[in-house]
Amino acid sequence: MNKKERTEVFIQYFSKNLPKAKTELDYSNAFELTVAVILSAQCTDKRVNIVTKKLFKEISAAKVMAASSVDAIFDLIKSCTYPRNKAKHLSGMAKMLMEDFEGEIPANLEDLQKLPGVGRKTANVVGSVYFNIPAMPVDTHVFRVSERIGLTTKAKNPLQAELQLLKLFPKNKLNIAHHWLILHGRYVCKARKPDCINCGISNICKFYANK
Repeated sequence: MNKKERTEVFIQYFSKNLPKAKTELDYSNAFELTVAVILSAQCTDKRVNIVTKKLFKEISAAKVMAASSVDAIFDLIKSCTYPRNKAKHLSGMAKMLMEDFEGEIPANLEDLQKLPGVGRKTANVVGSVYFNIPAMPVDTHVFRVSERIGLTTKAKNPLQAELQLLKLFPKNKLNIAHHWLILHGRYVCKARKPDCINCGISNICKFYANK
């Protein structure tokens, strides 16, 4: 089975079994999503949702965050990973939004990546999830699962994996395929102990075939 055939079976399976896959981060607008994605770096979505529930009650918009001190932001997010660095990123991001983008999250990937704390992956997530821009954000789950299944081959970093996946998936399936890969990695194809017995795509998985 080649990559294209494997991808087709992957899409068929998840289209039937997980047709409404979406992010597990809680947000109500583009600003909140961007903040949540920045906080999610090396942190679970469950923890981020706990943090942002409190954060968004105090800081609900870029204008408020830009006027807040780094220490004030830190106090609100200190239970997540690397809170000091993330507080600095959030402060810088909000200030740039006010100075350069009229307080609004830009709706294109190029401008998104200009924001402090927003790298390629974060920009792809915000662009994909909120603005419906065809993209393939690659986090640890996507990187691991796509390699195990055999959708990517010998990708040395997230960018290489992203470029391979962009060639495989039709544009209209990219955004939901991102969620399929994440959720499959989070709940089935786990890093330390993949649950191959209960995996619905073990028939196309190179990792399972080689076990």
